[in-house]
Amino acid sequence: MRLDKFLCDMGMGTRSQVKQKIRKGQVTLEGAAVLRPEFKVEPGQQICVDGESILYQEMEYYMLNKPAGCICARTDRQFPTVMELLPARKRTDLSPVGRLDKDTEGLLLITNDGQLSHRLLSPRYHVDKTYYARIQGCVTKDHIKAFEEGLEIGEDRPTLPARLEILEAGECSQVRVTIQEGKYHQIKRMFHTAGCEVLYLKRLSMGSLVLDESLKPGAYRLLTQEEIDALKGRAEET
Repeated sequence: MRLDKFLCDMGMGTRSQVKQKIRKGQVTLEGAAVLRPEFKVEPGQQICVDGESILYQEMEYYMLNKPAGCICARTDRQFPTVMELLPARKRTDLSPVGRLDKDTEGLLLITNDGQLSHRLLSPRYHVDKTYYARIQGCVTKDHIKAFEEGLEIGEDRPTLPARLEILEAGECSQVRVTIQEGKYHQIKRMFHTAGCEVLYLKRLSMGSLVLDESLKPGAYRLLTQEEIDALKGRAEET
């Protein structure tokens, strides 16, 4: 791998920025300065920038507790994005896995593992995504049946069967919803079709990955190896 690509992958700057660092002698390999951006390096070698050791990680996995008000995109001219909540010095190939609406909170996985992302998002793999919601309107057993049967929300086909659990029924109901798709505003559209409106929505889990409730909105952490293995195992089983 080229030295400049290695450093870009590890979030040390743009290609032009890391080339400048290399040519200024700020980058060392096994203790010796390397002045050529195209110099070939191996992930296991000791590479430092300004004396700081840079360890190569092919894949990275972050859990973010998405706050309301930011969007699931890498860049946006109008609204803050979830990527802005990660460290300033981050690798450039990370992306959110799927999209939560701007006003939806909760679990968001951010990674550069494209294969895992595809398996978690594709309806053909039937990966559960569970949400907590507050609903304007009284949710009843009829709603549970309608969600199980699938709802017409203006798409070519009805939604796949979804699991609806009533936590508290009343003028303002509290529910837990599990879907295996990710259509635009899907849960909001499902409840609208059923005669109710979503007041608040928070994703609790995706597959085996469960939101760490110790993370405040806007906070993040790296996934544990156990969480990564469980996610990959779930993706392979499905």
